[in-house]
Amino acid sequence: MEKARIGFIGTGWWATANHLPVLRKRADEAGDVELAAVCRLGMDELRQVQDAFGVPYGTEDYRRMLDEVELDGVVVSSPHTLHFEHASAALERGLHVMVEKPMCTKSAHARELVRQADAKGLHLLVPYGWHHKPYIQEARRRLDAGAVGKIESVLCHMASPIRGLLQGLDFDHEANGGGLFAPDPATWADPVVAEGGYGHAQMSHSLGLMSWLTGLVPREVFAMMADAESRVEMYDAMTVRFEDGVIGALSGSGDIPEGQMFQLDIRIFGSEGMLLLDVERARLAIHRHDGQDHVHDVAPDAGAYSCEGPPENFADLLLGRAVENYTPGYAAMRSVMMLDAAYRSAKSGRVEPV
Repeated sequence: MEKARIGFIGTGWWATANHLPVLRKRADEAGDVELAAVCRLGMDELRQVQDAFGVPYGTEDYRRMLDEVELDGVVVSSPHTLHFEHASAALERGLHVMVEKPMCTKSAHARELVRQADAKGLHLLVPYGWHHKPYIQEARRRLDAGAVGKIESVLCHMASPIRGLLQGLDFDHEANGGGLFAPDPATWADPVVAEGGYGHAQMSHSLGLMSWLTGLVPREVFAMMADAESRVEMYDAMTVRFEDGVIGALSGSGDIPEGQMFQLDIRIFGSEGMLLLDVERARLAIHRHDGQDHVHDVAPDAGAYSCEGPPENFADLLLGRAVENYTPGYAAMRSVMMLDAAYRSAKSGRVEPV
C-alpha cells in the first residue's frame, strides 16, 4: 500500500486538536496518508472540518461513509458511549480502527471489539499518548525481561486538571490543545450521556498503560467513588484482584488545579524487586532485592503529555510497516473491564466480577 486512506467518525474537540492535524501534516509532508472522508453531526460543523483539513467527502451518516468511500482505516472519536457501535461497524467492513479512549463502556463490548479485530486480522488501536514516550517503552522492555520477577502487586494513581469539565462548566479549548470546537459538556458531565466521570474520562489512560506494561488480567473489583459539586464522580478508589492472586490499588482524581502537570504514578512490586514509573516527576527506577538496581536517565519534562504518536503509529500499521501497535485493543479492553466492574461496585457496595 502506497497511501493509507483514512475516514473519521466524530470530529469534535480532540479529533480536530490532535488526530486530524497530525494526519493532515503527514499527508502534506510524507504523502503516504489520505484524509478521505469525515462523518459528524451538524452540517455547518461538518463543512468547517472539511474546509479546515481538506477532506473531500463529508456526511452525517457514518453508514453512508463506510458504504460509499474506499477506506483502509477509520478513526472513531465520537462520544464514548457510541464507540462500540461505530468501531464494530468499521471492523465488520474489514477496516482497521483507531478508537478514542475509553474504547467503550461495557466489558462485553470491549471483548467483542477485540474478538472482531483478531478474527479478521485487523489492527485495533486506542490513542494513549504516554505509551509512545521512550522511557515508558523502556519500562515495558525491562518488565518483559523480568526486572521485578513475578508481579505480585501494583499501585496506579492518576490525577488531572479537569474539575470544570466534570462539573459541566465552560472549557477553554483554545488554551487546552486548540481544535475547532469546545467539548460538549454533556459528554463529560452528564451521567446519562457519559455513563461515568473521571474513570471513563481519564483513568482509561492509566489503567490502559498499567495493563500494557504488566499484562495483568483483572478478575474482580471493589470501588468507591465520590463527586464534588458534580453529577459524575470526581474521585475513584478501586481495589482489584487479578489472575494468579495479584492485587492492585488504583486511584484517580479530577481535581488538580489548572496549570499543573498530570499525575500518573505506577509502582509494580514483584518477587525480585520493584519498578517505579512516574510522569509528573519523570522517573523510571528499578530496585531489586539482589542490589542490581537501575535508575534510568530521564529528562525532567519527559513525561509531559503529547498524542502525536498514536495517529502516526496507526498510519504506519495501515501501510504494513514493521512497527508494533503500542496501544493495542487488548490493553484498552482490560481497562474497560476494570472500569465497568468499578462502576457496578460503586453502586452495589460489593465486589463485582469483571
